[in-house]
Amino acid sequence: MPVTDRALNRATLERQSLLRRADVDVVEAVGSVGALQAQEPASPYLALWNRIEGFEAGDLDRAFADGSVLKGSLMRLTLHAVAAADFGPFRAATEPLLRAAAYNDKRYRETGLTIEQGDELAERIREATAEPCTREDLVGLLTEAIGGEPPAGVWRAIRYVAPIVHAPTGGPWSFERTPAFAAAPDMEARPDAAAGLRHLVTSYLAAFGPASVADICQFTLQRRPPVREAIDALGDELVRLEDERGTALIDLAGATLPTAETTAPPRLLPMWDSTLLAYDDRSRIIPEAHRSHVIRRNGDCLATVLVDGWVRGVWRPVEAGIEITPLEPIDERDWAGIEAEAAALRAFLAGRDPAVYARFDRWWDRLPNDGRRVVG
Repeated sequence: MPVTDRALNRATLERQSLLRRADVDVVEAVGSVGALQAQEPASPYLALWNRIEGFEAGDLDRAFADGSVLKGSLMRLTLHAVAAADFGPFRAATEPLLRAAAYNDKRYRETGLTIEQGDELAERIREATAEPCTREDLVGLLTEAIGGEPPAGVWRAIRYVAPIVHAPTGGPWSFERTPAFAAAPDMEARPDAAAGLRHLVTSYLAAFGPASVADICQFTLQRRPPVREAIDALGDELVRLEDERGTALIDLAGATLPTAETTAPPRLLPMWDSTLLAYDDRSRIIPEAHRSHVIRRNGDCLATVLVDGWVRGVWRPVEAGIEITPLEPIDERDWAGIEAEAAALRAFLAGRDPAVYARFDRWWDRLPNDGRRVVG
């Protein structure tokens, strides 16, 4: 029996704690949703506000400070916040991609440095970051090691290759725009790349399944052959399904699926929420007609409004409340639910950053504005 599109949508929402907020601690929540997109410092906080009952921002502050949640370059070569227990396996799985992105980059090759020299510089960076260091500190170290100011391609490459994470620097969301870095913990205990990829596949399915091989590759940026090898190696831990179009899907054995009739409350997701980026076929949560409005050509992914489980609009804070730009008509019953979420979101932002994401306001001039409302 094929899994319907609506049932797949409900499965994503359930595993992402978007059908009902979960009564769990921050570390458990981060682990259960796989990884939180974190290039914009506020986004992990807003992601958890949508997913944890009674979420307090200070809980995530403390998790970043004590290292139980780590922020670093992982899947798709972008910054993610993950549970510390997942960082080593995820890094093992993604390190070949990070190294390829670093050393095959034209800017690095133009420096004339070899891969071996890059690895030596990365080891110096790892040793230096036993205590947190600023970017300026580390560029200075590279300058000393090279005997002159390093080209931009050197720092870009080394920050991918060196096993480092972002160190909290303060500000409303733990990380300022000028980052600091620390050595990633327990790198000696990480598994090999194949075992790391198996861990990444099972974590992905627990958070986003059922999914296709193409979906897994989209999220992880892995090639299909190693993903298929990981799936084969997992054997009976996985089951095979298919969607309405006959696309083969993979899921964890024993995982349950909510019924298609399960109701889904409104949610106000942050920019770059992982649910919007976790699939090759993003129509599971973003209707194709709305995709170009939500995911901009430069990669910016706007903060979205979920109604009945799918993206129906985008949001931003304004002085009077939360401005909602519908991308299709929304009925008044759903507006009432959005109003309640917006009021709670505005209260959450008030103590941290009431104008969060303001630097992205330029996109609103390019959106349809029929039915735009300020709520909350």
